[in-house]
Amino acid sequence: MKILLAVDGSEYTKKMLAYLAAHDTLLGTEHQYVLFTVQPAIPPRARAALGKEIVEKYYAEESEKVLKPVTKFLAQQGITPKADWKVGGAGELIAKLATSGKFDLLVMGSHGHGTLGNLILGSVATKVLANCDVPVLIVR
Repeated sequence: MKILLAVDGSEYTKKMLAYLAAHDTLLGTEHQYVLFTVQPAIPPRARAALGKEIVEKYYAEESEKVLKPVTKFLAQQGITPKADWKVGGAGELIAKLATSGKFDLLVMGSHGHGTLGNLILGSVATKVLANCDVPVLIVR
């Protein structure tokens, strides 16, 4: 199976990894894994003031902070994943990659804000489900 792991470095990413570790059918060297994280865009005025180099370095460093521990965890399981990151809206970008990358499964953690929280804040998981053609496993 080709599995996309959407990660954000939160406690919910850790819960997702624990769930995978507890289920041999989902975590194993016979599968292909891609880690993916999304950085929120810095407002245009701030980007202009900071300069392109500084902003790009910031995005890369923040993405590495998220991806490195997950890569290390998977390496301990004998798995060498590919990793990627983008800047923008997380829900839309995760769904787009899952579909265009022809993944068999997308696994992600959910913060579980509930209905009211989704109305006020929006939910990455809700956006992924609305835009994704790939089966999604959400771990809470």
